[in-house]
Amino acid sequence: MLTILTPVSAEKEKKKQVDKEKSHLVVIPNSVTNIAKENTYPNPAQDMPKLQPSELTQELINSSKVKIENPDLIRMLNESTVNSTPFALGYKAIVYLGQWPLNYESTETAPNWEYQKINTNFYDNRGGKAPYQIHYAQEVQKIVRGGLTAKIPSAEEVKKMMLVKATQNSGLSLGFETVIGIGTKKDHVYNIPAKKLGYLYGYAPAVNEKGKVTYGEVYLMLKGSKKTIVVKNVTSQGIGAWIPVQDHVSFGFIASDKPR
Repeated sequence: MLTILTPVSAEKEKKKQVDKEKSHLVVIPNSVTNIAKENTYPNPAQDMPKLQPSELTQELINSSKVKIENPDLIRMLNESTVNSTPFALGYKAIVYLGQWPLNYESTETAPNWEYQKINTNFYDNRGGKAPYQIHYAQEVQKIVRGGLTAKIPSAEEVKKMMLVKATQNSGLSLGFETVIGIGTKKDHVYNIPAKKLGYLYGYAPAVNEKGKVTYGEVYLMLKGSKKTIVVKNVTSQGIGAWIPVQDHVSFGFIASDKPR
């Protein structure tokens, strides 16, 4: 049975696919605020550009029985030139390219909106007769760093692949380091009742990314005019990472009778 998609039905199918992808994205709670415009420290963009394999690199990737996603390996293959000739009968060569982390498979991407406390705004209104208003003002510059939860070979390459997958899965702007500058403010007001102490806590959120990285020894096989990638001694290892959310702060407000 042949199904023919009209332009309208094709557009509906595309919309369904987009909606399905969005349904897996992280929902940001009301207590979390984007401070990108107010942040006195301009964080550089952490987006990992998707490296496009060359025609030869794509041919080599397709020949491998193990999925290859490592952008550093793809870049090296892009920069390589392999000349072949139709008259190279009987020609055979094996080139060892090293041991590489080949791909990362994500199993869980979960946010922690209170990953690290970065600020406390406080006012003592116990002697007051009316509510007192406070708002968020960053008192010191804070550098929030993430990282892998265990030592692992080729850690920086693995972090790049994990960052890409975590960003895709969450829909959030992520980076292994983010900075909240001193003097960063938000106008939203919190009321401290009379006879109370008010505490406005600020937290840097982060994503806990978990999954599996696959390693292997990569060989370039040249036989006549045929070029292929062969991966040997394949191993897999579970790994996790904390990846801060760029330019976001989670707030928690408490009015208390006693100092905390």
